[in-house]
Amino acid sequence: MPDRRVLITGAAGIVGRLMRPRLARPDRVLRLLDVRPIDPAGPGERVEIVTGSITDPTAVAAACRDIDALIHLGGISREDSWERILEVNIDGTRTVLEAARLAGVPRVVLASSNHAVGFRAVGEAGPEGLPADSSPRPDTYYGVSKAAMEALGSLYHSRFGMDVTCLRIGTCFERPADVRGLSTWLSPDDCARLLEAALAVEPPGYRLVWGVSANTRGIVSLTEAEAIGYRGRDDAEQFAATVSGTLPELLGGAFCEIELGRPGPP
Repeated sequence: MPDRRVLITGAAGIVGRLMRPRLARPDRVLRLLDVRPIDPAGPGERVEIVTGSITDPTAVAAACRDIDALIHLGGISREDSWERILEVNIDGTRTVLEAARLAGVPRVVLASSNHAVGFRAVGEAGPEGLPADSSPRPDTYYGVSKAAMEALGSLYHSRFGMDVTCLRIGTCFERPADVRGLSTWLSPDDCARLLEAALAVEPPGYRLVWGVSANTRGIVSLTEAEAIGYRGRDDAEQFAATVSGTLPELLGGAFCEIELGRPGPP
């Protein structure tokens, strides 16, 4: 079997750096794209480093050449001005998807966010949790960009037959920082498990799934993620004694309180 080549945009970002060693495989080459410097290959890694912006069609087209799958993590990861969000997160995502289409890339995973539905009330869907395909209720311009990402993914699946999985990621860090994180945490190991499931699932389709771990205090549904083969193994409850505060009423937490266009929490 030939090696599989997977492009990761935003490879120098927080999630990109966490995923690199976890997605390394002997039969897999990770092509890493970012505008920022990217560390050279570490032990057990087979990487190709590409410097460029997701807003540059030429750079993205070159990065998409001869790849088997695309994991799109690139973009602004917090609130920013409308002009910046539009240029990088919305137009940038369209640029990435179009380059993938022209290159014949069959499978794409898009990093969406809980902030696409941030103004939904915690627990509004009852004991099963908020379904992954709940309609958008964005909490910021950033949240709008993630809703637009999901819509673009749907378009490229329906019109061009591309396999697209959108991950509504909760809070992907080494550990949760607050009480909200006890419900929304996605451990790095579980994030890698979810990405592997999205890269392997058959048959092709368009899917929205929640990206959270198997948290005792979970407030969103894992039914859709489990349907593609994901099984979360980690639980934020192990960190409960280290955080304080109360669970916010709205899913987006502090993002629902900041002024539009002003930098918000990461």
